[in-house]
Amino acid sequence: MTSRRNFIGGAAILSLAPAFNLTAKERSFIRLEKVIKPPKLKQGDVVGLISPSGVIHETEPYEIAIETLQSLGFKVKPSEHLYDRYGYLAGTDQDRADEINSMFRDKEVKAIFCIRGGAGAARILDLLDYELIRKNPKVMIGYSDITALLLAIYVKTGLVSFHGPVATSDWNDFTLDSFKRILFQGEAITFTNPTKRADELAQTEDRIRSIYPGKASGVLVGGNLSVLSALVGSAYLPDWKGKILFLEDVGEEMHRIDRMMSQLKLAGILDVLSGFVFGKCSRCTPVEGYGSLTFEEVIDHYIKPLGIPAYSGAMIGHISKKFTIPVGCMVEVDASNGTIEMKESAVI
Repeated sequence: MTSRRNFIGGAAILSLAPAFNLTAKERSFIRLEKVIKPPKLKQGDVVGLISPSGVIHETEPYEIAIETLQSLGFKVKPSEHLYDRYGYLAGTDQDRADEINSMFRDKEVKAIFCIRGGAGAARILDLLDYELIRKNPKVMIGYSDITALLLAIYVKTGLVSFHGPVATSDWNDFTLDSFKRILFQGEAITFTNPTKRADELAQTEDRIRSIYPGKASGVLVGGNLSVLSALVGSAYLPDWKGKILFLEDVGEEMHRIDRMMSQLKLAGILDVLSGFVFGKCSRCTPVEGYGSLTFEEVIDHYIKPLGIPAYSGAMIGHISKKFTIPVGCMVEVDASNGTIEMKESAVI
């Protein structure tokens, strides 16, 4: 019954559009895919804590992660393999996949938090039980390497996932704002960068840069550029036609950013988008020496010729203050003003 209630059949709705005399703008927000939304969270919920990517060598981050989730009002259920180590990975592939399947199977668990990103999530994508996940929708949240899991779950099940803080992130007021409003209150919010100027005459931090002005609507999908580009050619990326693509990355040299953007271009992904947002590329600076391109030059080379609304600088990425972004929700991007407006709630 829950699945039937949460699925939205795009084709069926489109066939009814003339009867309801929808405007062009209203039709632009009709979903063409089926989607499942997880139940919203509340104080006292049991949440699972997993480590599906890189290993953590010290004990303190585990303690901080558990105490943080408890401070949010949750009861924390650590996964069986939370403290495992297998080389640079947080356990074997099978064990890391099993902990995800187990958390989705557990009726007591209402949300799944990743303790960190790192590397290795893509190794377990073909070990996940997507039918189990589809039948047991719940909040799954993380960023960076967790991008592989968020995309795979969305593509294979239709479940909206969340590109947001991991348990060891900085849970400051800015980060908490979108997290609580989206996941606890079920609001459809507009993501806007901070505008505080302190004692400066103009805003000097967290500025947005309009790459190509205008507004665009579509389903918002994306994540870490390195992880997403490595999935090109697999069965774990969506049909990109009409999508809004958001990206972020950290510590990448310009030739690598250029190569990854080129891969998206050559794969035909960029050409069919309706809009584009690049969050933060932290520590992505030109290398020393002659002839290096800048980040702006690389992004502009691939995005400006598309003629689609696009901007950079959104609070998405390896930064202290970050948005909780729903992967799979309808949004409208305003590239002139640097905002992402949710057109629907991400939870039920």
